[in-house]
Amino acid sequence: MQNITPNHRLNDKKKLRPKNLNLFTIRLPINAVVSILHRASGVGLFLVLPLILLAFQASVDSPSSYLLLTKLLSAWYVKLFLIGLSWAFFHHFFAGIRHLLQDIHWMTSLQKARFSSRVVLWLVGIAVIVFAWFIWP
Repeated sequence: MQNITPNHRLNDKKKLRPKNLNLFTIRLPINAVVSILHRASGVGLFLVLPLILLAFQASVDSPSSYLLLTKLLSAWYVKLFLIGLSWAFFHHFFAGIRHLLQDIHWMTSLQKARFSSRVVLWLVGIAVIVFAWFIWP
């Protein structure tokens, strides 16, 4: 007769659990969405940093390179890119403040964390709209 331990039964139950591998059907809570977007916006800002530094160098290099940069920045597709970049910046900024406040145990209950996630999304939306209104004449 085989000796079955409680751990063995637990492993059998884990094998019988259903597995959902379709990431599009998983509904994440708003806290997880804000956290994932915080990480994604940080990666995006990091990847765009060389372009920002190159643009800064062009702006201070010579008057002709400054005029070329201003002409480039007035194109509609560059403005759309800047609006997307502003979303990444504002989201990373506001979500980072939210995470710092949670590190000092402020708004850590589930209901308050959901509320602060909604506040972050609203602040980001308002900030991006204001930014877009200022750069698009």
